[in-house]
Amino acid sequence: MDVGIIGVGMMGHGIARNVMMRGKFKLSFLDHPGNQPVDELLSLGATRCATPRDVAAASDVIILCVTGSAQVEAVLTGPDGVLAALRPGAIVVDCSTSLPQSTLAMAGRVTEAGGAFIDAPMTRTVQHAHDGVLNLLVGGDAAVLAKVKPVLESFTERVDHVGDLSAGHRMKLLHNFVAVGFMSLLAEAAAQSADAGIDPQVFVDVLAHGGGGGTALDRLSPFITRGDASGIPFAISNGFKDIGYYRTMAEQAGAQHTIADGVLAALDAVVADGKGASHLPLLVELFRRTSVTA
Repeated sequence: MDVGIIGVGMMGHGIARNVMMRGKFKLSFLDHPGNQPVDELLSLGATRCATPRDVAAASDVIILCVTGSAQVEAVLTGPDGVLAALRPGAIVVDCSTSLPQSTLAMAGRVTEAGGAFIDAPMTRTVQHAHDGVLNLLVGGDAAVLAKVKPVLESFTERVDHVGDLSAGHRMKLLHNFVAVGFMSLLAEAAAQSADAGIDPQVFVDVLAHGGGGGTALDRLSPFITRGDASGIPFAISNGFKDIGYYRTMAEQAGAQHTIADGVLAALDAVVADGKGASHLPLLVELFRRTSVTA
């Protein structure tokens, strides 16, 4: 299978390199200002494409790794979009974080154009993407997943089929609500701890040995104790977007979203203050009484 990817950002770059290095698949990618440096991909034989249409024309499998639903819809349905040149039987794999209702609509458009669609958002970090050990949450037909699985296995450690179309994106929004919500809560507690003059290592140790331990604390601890934010290169604005998507999903389902409202309001204030490009660990400083972060 020939593989195409649209979205060679921090996560997409890792996917792309492993599709070629581990999977040995031929790769085409969309040339875009938001891409990470592509010298390594070009040296491995990747082909640079000017439009999503060109990517589709060269590919049996098209991986989307863009910001959200608006971007997915644009690259699929735009004048030079994927649907304009989709190969018969081609499979679109949406690794973005998107709204389930949009996912269902886009899957319908792909099917009408003669292709197949699965939603396959990822969990884990940029380093995991680079190392080819992401986890995928897949929604869609099991037969389509089986066909495309050799490609997915080239950049993953675990591929979970979580349900029908859109179930992957529903599960990803649930996951990110918990993950971003936990880290936002911890950042607020760490900020108050710092304002009170508590030793940051004491704060971390008490939580780790009590009821506050877990992955969120593990990922925030390097910043809390020594100002190292490198482990979570995830923009606050993206967290805000994901919580907003979760809230929309919950509201459409008639589900409770009281806690999501609180997290969303906290992140909204940070984004409105022009700090949305900061990475998530910086919330520890931005939530302090007098922020020490420019």
